[in-house]
Amino acid sequence: MNYILFDSFGRDALMPFTCTRPVADIRAGILTIREKWEFYLQDSTSTLTQTYLSKKFPIRKEKDNLLINGSVFPTKALVSKISDLKPGHILAQGDVIIAMRVEESQIDDFASQEIEDTVEWEDELIKLNENWEIFSFNPRAIRDDFELITKGRKSKPLSKTNFVTGDPSLIFLEEGAKAEFTFLNTTDGPIYIGKDAEIMEGTKVRGPFALCEHAQLKMDAKIYGGTTVGPYSKVGGEVSNSVIFGYSNKGHDGFLGNSVLGEWCNLGADTNTSNLKNTYDIVRLWSYDKETFVNTGLQFCGLIMGDHSKSGINTMFNTGTVVGVSCNLYGSGFQRNFIPSFSWGGPSGLKSYNFNKALQVAEAVYQRRNKVFDQTEKDIFDFLYNINSD
Repeated sequence: MNYILFDSFGRDALMPFTCTRPVADIRAGILTIREKWEFYLQDSTSTLTQTYLSKKFPIRKEKDNLLINGSVFPTKALVSKISDLKPGHILAQGDVIIAMRVEESQIDDFASQEIEDTVEWEDELIKLNENWEIFSFNPRAIRDDFELITKGRKSKPLSKTNFVTGDPSLIFLEEGAKAEFTFLNTTDGPIYIGKDAEIMEGTKVRGPFALCEHAQLKMDAKIYGGTTVGPYSKVGGEVSNSVIFGYSNKGHDGFLGNSVLGEWCNLGADTNTSNLKNTYDIVRLWSYDKETFVNTGLQFCGLIMGDHSKSGINTMFNTGTVVGVSCNLYGSGFQRNFIPSFSWGGPSGLKSYNFNKALQVAEAVYQRRNKVFDQTEKDIFDFLYNINSD
């Protein structure tokens, strides 16, 4: 069987993260949604996504294909139900298409196909519908992923220099993981330390928490539950219930709470986010889908930042701030609550980021991690820059 993860019709509500990736490549918990599906399926997947992303995330078509909604989280029962689908049949819950078994000729316009039969999914469906749900769901996602990927495996030994509160069996270290003279608390959930990741001395961590491969917590960091630090990221200061996708840095003091950072972001020293209004009101957040501010239903909501965006030292983000892709922000005072992609400046004014300069910065950041910002990446930048200028 050939498995294809497709972008759901609500992908715009997950911007700015879906500006630069398919929905399935959003990280929630330890794994991305794609990695979760591939773990359950024990097979690789490809992607049906926007045309401008298709070169980086190509589709693989075969005679018999299972299309799976990339915003849906897999469970054992759901995977079993999808695997039992007959050709031309669809699995749905209400208006949500969960999966469909189609022939190669039906893939590109699968949404308009005549359905022979619909199988209704009546159990719980875990699905990302809004960008703030990434951090809201993250505590549960960490617990679920921890059980999934550590079951039947033995952790590498934890150094005796560490102080553990709670169940020590809920701490799992992959090969090459390091932690010395840290405080680890599993009372409220597990702590996962990925391959070659490091927790430096003096750091305090409360689970559920995930530190992905080659990531690093710097000395004396204070990390609260529901937090994921993605691959190759470096984090210091105080972080609570936040998700950092990967290759991003918050290397210094400052608070990040109830927030999501994409890849290749950098928060300058003493950058702070507010996650609670002084009035304790419910937070409103900019919606790319609705093109206005919408009610999140949350009292705690901080910063939503797209890939490649940066902040200077002492930058302040107000409660419920959305920052697009490739922004360079600095200056005294609170930043605006919505900052479009490719913006340069701060509270005193914003202008359009020079495109060539944006490319140069992205290339330099990639080089630091021994990666190449190739023509495919440049074409995505070019597309996003042009639609942002319209």
